[in-house]
Amino acid sequence: MSSTDTSTDEPEKANINIRLIESFLEDVDATWQEEGYNSRSEFVRNALRDAVKHPGLTRESWKEIAAVEYARRTDDSEVFSRDEIRNE
Repeated sequence: MSSTDTSTDEPEKANINIRLIESFLEDVDATWQEEGYNSRSEFVRNALRDAVKHPGLTRESWKEIAAVEYARRTDDSEVFSRDEIRNE
């Protein structure tokens, strides 16, 4: 393998462009930072992956999941790991 070989084991990635209103982009940026993602791209990839892997979940379902997770995070009497929440 030469020093100029750039092959990796990762699949090839493609760029996409989306247009968002500025206020929504601000919400997206605040969310990915609050949730601890490393970048906006990582957050969007995960959101798209969830939408593709779980197409049967409605917007209301996602809201309910988020509400339960938020309640668990703010309830000092009971703490759950990320894995426990995912398994549920």
